[in-house]
Amino acid sequence: MKFRTVAVVAFLALAALLGVASPAGTAAAAPVSDDPSTKAVSCSGTITYSRTHPSGLGELVIYYNSSNGGTNSACFYHRGAAYGHAAYTYVEIIRCTQRSGEGQACTPATNPDTDGGSFEYYAGPVGVTGTANYCVGAAGYIDWRGTRYILTSGRQGCPN
Repeated sequence: MKFRTVAVVAFLALAALLGVASPAGTAAAAPVSDDPSTKAVSCSGTITYSRTHPSGLGELVIYYNSSNGGTNSACFYHRGAAYGHAAYTYVEIIRCTQRSGEGQACTPATNPDTDGGSFEYYAGPVGVTGTANYCVGAAGYIDWRGTRYILTSGRQGCPN
């Protein structure tokens, strides 16, 4: 588990270099997962972060709703040529210890909630609660034709 935490920190630290701000908006409910019976959270609510990989093959989206002291969820969607085609896809989300500093590296306050597998449309949803006064960080990727296309968010949804 210690290696996993180090990997998450490294993954999200990369976001500080790669993170790009996106306009926020409200989203309609997204499908729960390729198998809806396996998840207790959904990718719906207010979009607080959305970024499409420059390849056009995937999009990382973070959602927020006020339930359970603030709940953030994330999905990694197939886009472009990958849409509708089975490919290994992964997404994770964590609550950070920080309360400010959007786009910067996230120090995990929780273990990540993760989802990964061979999916045709998206990985997720994954979620974390108790985020009303904290930043969150998410990361995801798609393996497409021998290349891994990674997106990381850095700290997002910070209250300050």
